[in-house]
Amino acid sequence: MFYKMIENKCKEWYSSNQCTVNPIIDYIEKTGQMRDAQIEAIKIYLFLKIGCECKPLEFLFRNGVFNSINLNDVELSTSTREYLEDNPAATALFEYSRLTNDKGEQVSEKLEKQIKKDPSSIDYDRFFRNVFYGLSYTDYLFSLPMGAGKTYLMAAFIYLDLYFAKNEPLNPAFAHNFIIFAPSGLKSSVVPSLKTIQNFDPAWIIPEPSASEIKRSMSFEVLDQSKTANKSNKTKNPNVQKIANHQPLSELFGLVAVTNAEKVILDRIVEKNGQVSLFEDSDDEKDRQANELRNLIGKLPSLSIFIDEVHHAVSSEIKLRAVVTKWAQNNTLNSVIGFSGTPYLDKAEKFKVVDSLSVGTSEITNIVYYYPLIDGVGNFLKRPVVKIAEIADSTVIIEKGVREFLDTYKDTVYDGGLVAKLGIYCGTIEKLEEVVYPLVSRIVAEYGLGTEVILKFHKGNKQYKMPADSQLQFDILDKSISKTRIILLVQIGKEGWDCKSLTGIILSQEGDCPTNMVLQTSCRCLRQVVKGAPETALIYLNESNAEKLNTQLEQQHHITLKEFSSADNRKIPLKRYDRTSYLKLPKVDFYQLKINYDSLVIEKANPKDSIIKATESARYADTIIKTTDLSMDESKTTISVDDTEYGKELATFNSWIYGIMKGGFGNPSVPELLKYEKELRDIFASITYQKDGSCYYSSKYNRKVVESNIRKAYFDKVDFTSTEELIPQEANLLNITNFTSKIYTDSEKDYYPEQAIVENIVKDDKGKLKLDPKMEETIRFLESNGNKEMADKLRVQSSSHINKDRSFHYLPYHTDSSFEQTFLKEVLSFDELAKLGLEVYYNGDRSMTEFKIKCYKSKGNKWNYVGFYTPDFLIIQRKSKDIHKVIIVETKGDIYANDPEFKDKRKFMETEFLKQNNKAFGYNRFEYLYLEDTMSESSRLNVTFDKIRNFFKDGN
Repeated sequence: MFYKMIENKCKEWYSSNQCTVNPIIDYIEKTGQMRDAQIEAIKIYLFLKIGCECKPLEFLFRNGVFNSINLNDVELSTSTREYLEDNPAATALFEYSRLTNDKGEQVSEKLEKQIKKDPSSIDYDRFFRNVFYGLSYTDYLFSLPMGAGKTYLMAAFIYLDLYFAKNEPLNPAFAHNFIIFAPSGLKSSVVPSLKTIQNFDPAWIIPEPSASEIKRSMSFEVLDQSKTANKSNKTKNPNVQKIANHQPLSELFGLVAVTNAEKVILDRIVEKNGQVSLFEDSDDEKDRQANELRNLIGKLPSLSIFIDEVHHAVSSEIKLRAVVTKWAQNNTLNSVIGFSGTPYLDKAEKFKVVDSLSVGTSEITNIVYYYPLIDGVGNFLKRPVVKIAEIADSTVIIEKGVREFLDTYKDTVYDGGLVAKLGIYCGTIEKLEEVVYPLVSRIVAEYGLGTEVILKFHKGNKQYKMPADSQLQFDILDKSISKTRIILLVQIGKEGWDCKSLTGIILSQEGDCPTNMVLQTSCRCLRQVVKGAPETALIYLNESNAEKLNTQLEQQHHITLKEFSSADNRKIPLKRYDRTSYLKLPKVDFYQLKINYDSLVIEKANPKDSIIKATESARYADTIIKTTDLSMDESKTTISVDDTEYGKELATFNSWIYGIMKGGFGNPSVPELLKYEKELRDIFASITYQKDGSCYYSSKYNRKVVESNIRKAYFDKVDFTSTEELIPQEANLLNITNFTSKIYTDSEKDYYPEQAIVENIVKDDKGKLKLDPKMEETIRFLESNGNKEMADKLRVQSSSHINKDRSFHYLPYHTDSSFEQTFLKEVLSFDELAKLGLEVYYNGDRSMTEFKIKCYKSKGNKWNYVGFYTPDFLIIQRKSKDIHKVIIVETKGDIYANDPEFKDKRKFMETEFLKQNNKAFGYNRFEYLYLEDTMSESSRLNVTFDKIRNFFKDGN
């Protein structure tokens, strides 16, 4: 959460006279090559480099560099205010304690109270030293989600540093050389992607000719050789030689080295119980070689270290920090810049404030910039279409996923001739070769595609070798020459795989990828191809992987799978708030009518006798052809029967039997069908015909009817009797499982009240809505000068809602029509609400409420179920703390009023529901009010007012 203070101060700096880089930002925005997430990160980077002189975070926070709070706006004692004014570190921690997260929750109300109560009780310098890990060097972390372009952002940072360093070579804020650490275990996938830094065009962020001059001065090295070169007469570590080639190091400028931190830099380091041994004095040759490389890197002047996917370095964090701390002692280290899409700790880390108080955080504390994953969806990420298959069979899931992908994206070709591609992860090479490949081959053939569209990509084993040419085909997936449509993978492409044309992922069973990497793996397909285009991608999961994805989204990004899959940042984001606790809103008690059906077998199943009759109602009528010869006597008309067979679909008995079983979702089973094989073969012979040695389904029979009749033959014929039962129920007016703190919409007008009023209501609930003195003065000035309309408008913008405590159990309401909003505004303006102690709650969003009523229609002596009914509004009156009386309100547009299904539901509500519930409670607990938008305003108001007054007056 510290990054919020940095962002606030950064905005302030860019609007001040102290900022000197606005022309650079304007240039970057005009070129239009960098994404919004990258541009905002660059702003933070330049602010920290120039506005903050690239100082460590501990120093910056202790000296109050990021303080933005106006202490005069806070209720403080005189002594506390004076202490905070004299102690910038104390003010920084005080401001931090008052920050709120995305859910509107305060960071630490207890910390705020402690500082207000006794500010001198806290050692602020020690606190910030501990929070930022006691580092003596600059260490910043930029958090951007997958697909935001972290690699190009690294390149942008490098070029910007070199650009300013050329202008100010003695300014220690700017780095001259760079080393990029790939995370442990990802050398094969991440290092190649980092090489794309060489392809970055610096003219996107720096004007010419400076951009080209800097690029010409740069050199790139990939330190990827972990084995010794025995034939070298200079050194046995080839990585050392690559660095040594750039002597003299003291004058080195523009080196960008890329390496794997774990396998190269941290080689031959041992960590035990928090203590690190570098073996610098060891006689072991391998220790000497490893230290030789580390010592040489430590001599690179003005070095900036970039750590990609920094969350992977946590297990090696102690060793990595030990090495970097040693380099920092040479006074050659400029900064450490980390990048991560998931900057969260496995468990919250606590930092002591005083003996009785600690502050906990699950975020890595040195985050200076944070861009949420959900904000990237529809922006620079494809919008995910997530499908969860409630099927245990992996092959069935794969078949359904492949078919849906081909149905949706078979003809999708992106700009540049890139065809849409699907990735299928297989747990083992054997499964890929023996199960998945044959299955997918059969499916693509049905869609008119050949096996050349399938790429098998794995490293091979004793039984199955790595497919020839597969590495090349994998490397060119994002080129127009690639014809691959479906990639089958085993333990490859979970992270660091950058394939923009990948448009779908299937994880069909547990073990397709590591448990802790379901999120990274399933999101491989979300990279956008065309900037700003409304692209989608298919993610097909079994239930187990869906649960893991949801868990990882919640842990790493504080969002649910539902929020992730419904997000679309082409839409307008709105914040939502749950007020049920604030209103102490109880559940609604009512009785639900339940109809119990008892089945009576009126005829036992007799498959043998019934199967032979399966074709009786399935034969098509004969085609009668009437012919008139107009060249002769028109009375000469001939009538004949067309007996030609037109069936073209090949038929086999076994596939027919399988189809009958599949059509009944497994009932009857194949063994049950084959108990009557003779009868079924007779039927099969009737509905097929032979031609040229092949068997075809006959065009004279409706095969679907035949198969349905066969399935029916295995089931008893039943009738039903029904009995009524009243079931007591209680329902929340807010279904919290469907509640999300952020929603997206194309139409703000569908939400009430508007967002500004929503925010004011929430502030008012917390007692923090106070009219700014300057605004109050402005309003009075306008009123005194006769500009009442403008004054009223400003006052409304600075106020909440007069009846906020009698409505809005969540904010804002999503209404189906302007008529619903009109009714709510009208009823909330009634004086009777206060007089009778009434509350009005919107219930019409069926996904957001539990109060739904099962409705039935009587027919003779039986009840027919007609569906759930979700009322639009509830007007309630409490007795003590419980709901005592309720008017159920329906506001209906004219075009829907005559819908037969709604008319049945309305009749049930006005008769059976009211009668049975009021009888069960022993008093008139429920009433029903129906309003149509065809009614005049005066008529509608009068009907509503009379219903409210007459129904609730006794309860008052």
